[in-house]
Amino acid sequence: MTVPLPLLGSQRGLSALSNAIRMALLRLKMSDLTDEALARQAADGVREAFEELLERHYDRIFRIAVRLLGNRADAEDVTQDVCIGLAKKISGWRGESRFTTWLYRVVVNATHDAMRQDSTRQRYERDAAGSSWRARVVDAGRAGDAKWLHEVLGKLSRKQRETVILVLAEGLTHAEAAQVLGVREGTVSWRLHAARKRLRRLAEAERRLGDE
Repeated sequence: MTVPLPLLGSQRGLSALSNAIRMALLRLKMSDLTDEALARQAADGVREAFEELLERHYDRIFRIAVRLLGNRADAEDVTQDVCIGLAKKISGWRGESRFTTWLYRVVVNATHDAMRQDSTRQRYERDAAGSSWRARVVDAGRAGDAKWLHEVLGKLSRKQRETVILVLAEGLTHAEAAQVLGVREGTVSWRLHAARKRLRRLAEAERRLGDE
């Protein structure tokens, strides 16, 4: 026997079910959109688009924060700050670059703010000082080696470290990294060259000490 629809549940229950189905279909549709399309909708106040962007890029935000700060606890704080702040910042997104390029810039700036705090800076300097980087060969062939990057970053200046992470670890082009950092593309190339040169010099100095 077919049960009349009204008897399947209260009107409130049916309304909740209808809303759940509608939201599921909306999220499914959102998942097919590009980052830029989602960002445009989020900038116009569409909450579901903003939530999809956060879900899609939360791990990226945390990963870049860890790499820049060298400390998971500080990175978690920065990640939360970025996610909260994005709700306001997204309204200013104008689509002048890829969304991920814009997001990298937001995260890099947030880590700058975090490093201005003495406790964060002291933890980074302590962790960097404790890194072992003996006998590392610095060349393009090691560029994708995450362990190598972790061990040597503490030997670089902040600007060099950010450039190395964006290009070698995150895979940005020199042009994209330049956009994120607000510098010329040639500056990115120079920083990478200077970083490799410095690390080769440090490695050679350690080898000489080991031979004495």
